[in-house]
Amino acid sequence: MNSYKAHRCFFNKSAKCLQNLITLTSTNVKSLEKVCAELIKGAKDKSLRVKGPIRMPTKVLRITTRKTPCGEGSKTWDRYQMRIHKRLVDLHSPPEDVKQITSISIDPGVEVEVTIAA
Repeated sequence: MNSYKAHRCFFNKSAKCLQNLITLTSTNVKSLEKVCAELIKGAKDKSLRVKGPIRMPTKVLRITTRKTPCGEGSKTWDRYQMRIHKRLVDLHSPPEDVKQITSISIDPGVEVEVTIAA
């Protein structure tokens, strides 16, 4: 029983634990992984049940355009792309704990979306 880690939801019956899904999206992978690590560290410090980060497929937005505005000359093309990375973190905790965990400093360019499910 020494290896068993007590979770707050199992022993504190007054706190209603909900499944919270935190979605993080960014174009910068380093800042995204940093925010994920801080969220998971904060959740584990409060001894909450955490699943993740779950890496979702990267969206690649591509735009191909002609270099010349008039259409004359050789047909040369510019190719631009933007990669959007996405991570999911699943928490089982009361809503007030999620507010404390997500109050960390979030790097610019990282979007955080919290979905609460029953």
